[in-house]
Order: sequence, then C-alpha cells, then structure tokens
Amino acid sequence: MRILIFGASGRTGGELVRQALEHGHTVSAFTRVANRVALADSLDVIVGDVGDKDAVSKAVAGHDAVVSVLGVGRALKHDQAVIDGVGHIVAAMADQGVRRLIYQSFIGVPDSRAAVGFVLGRIAPIPLRHEIADHVAKEALIRASDLNWTIVRPPTLNQGPYTGRYLDGEHISTRTPVPILSRADVADFILRSVDDPLTVGKVVRLLPGPRA
Repeated sequence: MRILIFGASGRTGGELVRQALEHGHTVSAFTRVANRVALADSLDVIVGDVGDKDAVSKAVAGHDAVVSVLGVGRALKHDQAVIDGVGHIVAAMADQGVRRLIYQSFIGVPDSRAAVGFVLGRIAPIPLRHEIADHVAKEALIRASDLNWTIVRPPTLNQGPYTGRYLDGEHISTRTPVPILSRADVADFILRSVDDPLTVGKVVRLLPGPRA
C-alpha cells in the first residue's frame, strides 16, 4: 500500500515511517525540513508546507491512504495554520480520489474526556485548551467530508517500546489518573487500521492495557 504521512518528522511520525517501511508499505513522508526525517533508501521524502494547498494536492496524488499525525507549531497555543493544513489534506484527497484517511487526535477532547482519569480528564484540559480546541476543529473538518476516515484518540504518549498491550474501542475507558501509551503502540494501531474497513467512520480511543 502507498501511504503518505503528514507530520513524518515528529516523534510519532518517525515511528510510523519506521514501522510502515518494516511492514513493506511504500511510504512518502511529507515534511517542511528534509533532514528531520530519518532517511531510508525506500522512503520518498516530500518537502513542503501543509499551508500550501497546491503542494499538499501534489503530494496526495497517487497514494492509497493518508495518515496525519501533525503536531502544533507552538505548544499550548492555537495553530490555525495546521487546521488549515488539515482542510487542505481533506480537499486534496477529495480532488485526487484518495479515500482513506487516518487522523491522530487526543482522548482529552470534550466528548471522550470522561473516558480518562481526573488528571487527564479535568486538569490537563486547562493548559491544553487551545490544542484541544484545534483538535476539535480538525476533527469537524474530517467528519464533514465523505472520505473513509478514522479518528484515533490516544492519551499521553511516550517514547516507550512497542508492547502490543493496548486497548482500542469507541467506548473504552480507564480510571488511571494519567494513562500513557507508547508512540510505537499508537503507530501499530494506525497501520493495522489503514486497510481495516471496520474502523472506517469510527472515532477510536486507545488506552494502555493490562500489564503482562
């Protein structure tokens, strides 16, 4: 499968690129700065800005699926440029006939906030209010499209190893005060979902599973 990854230079994006190549996918990494992506002979690096509608449209063409793990330009701040960028991705996919989109959001958005413990559900949304509001705006753009989308909502992420011990579902919850999941596990779920029709049109929560 030919997969285009937006946000490939970020920590989750880098893990996605690595795992996708290991699984034999043909991978394109969209990034503003080429040297921020771990280069591989089989990786196609596309240098561009999500704010550039034409660049996004050109990048999307010819792919089977698009994954967005775009971060924010400034932590704890509103970032309209990334919201616009997601709009460009959605429009480009519609224009180019690319149907499959997976977007990484955050479990702390209002309609899944009750699924997590007190710290992540009630305290963290205060400093993260701008980033959460941006996720809500981006999710709305995706939901309004007729693409075959999946929205993935993980909790706090770390650089831990892949474990495979995570839970996924539309209505799962935890009482853990600060649930933490590794980016490797999130990348694993995203890549498993790319060609899974059962996740189309779903908003999926990810949470750590029981320890071995």
